[in-house]
Amino acid sequence: MAQRKRKEHRTYKRANAGFTIIETMISMVVLLGVGAIVMYGTVRMMNTQGTISNRTEMHTSVRSATELLQQEIGQAGRLAPPLNSTGTAPQAMTLLTAVLVPTTSSTITLPVVISPDTAVGSLFNGEWITVDAGVDATGAPKQESVQITCGNPCSNPVTATFAINHAVGVPVSVQGAFAYGVMPPSATNGSTSTVLKLFGDINGDGNMVYVEYTCQQGQQSAPGYLYRNQMSWQAAAKPAIDNSMILLSNVLSNPADQNGNAFPCFQYQTKRVGACPGVFPDCIDFVTNVEVTLTEQTEQVDPTTKLYQTETKALLNVSPRNVFNAWELDSGNLTNRVQPTPPTVTALLP
Repeated sequence: MAQRKRKEHRTYKRANAGFTIIETMISMVVLLGVGAIVMYGTVRMMNTQGTISNRTEMHTSVRSATELLQQEIGQAGRLAPPLNSTGTAPQAMTLLTAVLVPTTSSTITLPVVISPDTAVGSLFNGEWITVDAGVDATGAPKQESVQITCGNPCSNPVTATFAINHAVGVPVSVQGAFAYGVMPPSATNGSTSTVLKLFGDINGDGNMVYVEYTCQQGQQSAPGYLYRNQMSWQAAAKPAIDNSMILLSNVLSNPADQNGNAFPCFQYQTKRVGACPGVFPDCIDFVTNVEVTLTEQTEQVDPTTKLYQTETKALLNVSPRNVFNAWELDSGNLTNRVQPTPPTVTALLP
């Protein structure tokens, strides 16, 4: 009986004894192995997420920049009519001076007054304006386009050469597009491979502006920037480039072409009309396509490769449709719809 009780006691002690040290060590090794696998997976996931985040941020920034470039190149050369005093709608203009061409002459050059005065300040020296509309009792056209001469800024009266009689109160309008909405490289102080110069109603709000894109390419250790400098087309001076104008950072030199030359930021396709070589308006180079190539690197190094990731974005054949329209008009000898560059814009080019 006593022996049986001692045997039951030993069995009870073994049943309630804890893990042995060997069992504990094996358990710890297994736990550490599982933890290492989980930790490795977590680190890999974090690195992958960092890679994706870096590329997403880079892709978003370069895409935003190129989308803006595409939009504004497309709008370049658009002519905006003068706005009303509140700047909310186009201003209706009329002629306040009667025009009577002498029977002994085919034309007459005289100063005329355009109403209202506030609209005249948005015209410029050398601009083509369209006077009158419709036809007279004989079926002859009453409308004609004349090129005005005025001060800078423009003010009443303006001078023009007329070939048709016009009564007081006939409508006056501006039509056509700017030939140099995108300044061609051949023009004095024109666009270059690193500076894109364009103007017109770029934002489609009736306000004409002059815009310069400056591409400063850098290296991986010292990347450059893409700047966008916008000002009124009648600005007295061009603002100096500063950090507030940075459109894209971490800009690198573009890859080389098959000849070993790096692609420029901006390239231009032009169509020439007139007696060339020569000067405007006898010879005009219309920029009908712009090619944009930009290379950017990520802000941070890749967590896995420990290197910066890069991306090159190219826009091929972005057409400034208003300049293209001006080229078609000029090619069809409708030169009175091809607007020259305003003197105030010319002063901003250097």
